Amino acid sequence: MNYDAEARRTPLPLNRHLGEPAIVVGLDGSGTSWDAFAWAAGEALRTNGRLVAVYVMPFSDPTAALGVPYDYGAAQESRQELAAEIEAEAEHRAHETGVQLTFVSEFGDAIGTLSGVARQVDARLVVVGRSAKRWHRLTGSLGHRLTCRKDAPVVVVVP
Repeated sequence: MNYDAEARRTPLPLNRHLGEPAIVVGLDGSGTSWDAFAWAAGEALRTNGRLVAVYVMPFSDPTAALGVPYDYGAAQESRQELAAEIEAEAEHRAHETGVQLTFVSEFGDAIGTLSGVARQVDARLVVVGRSAKRWHRLTGSLGHRLTCRKDAPVVVVVP
């Protein structure tokens, strides 16, 4: 499988929105990520800012590492469909609240992608929802690992 990350990257608008604070929010379709989206949208309204919603698609499925037969084409199509559904829902919610939204969908790992987008848009804040997965207590959650980086202040929304 030939994979070109740059060809699949969703480009961000080149024009900088001077004076408008950018708030990056991580979305994965879970309830806690939508809570984070709602909080970030409210913060964008309060600060006259704009919202950059980021959906990160993993490179591969964990079952592929276990030797289970895996249909990469169908999996990629499924990820693209899920990204389109999340984008449509995010645009609907942003329109309801009256906040300016940019949606970014990329393949990669959540930490690197969120940090990269935050640097690219000069984000003043990164917002994520609290992980509900039990194994994150051992490996560290996305919110915890983001707070260890110095890209932008991080808010973890706990419902």
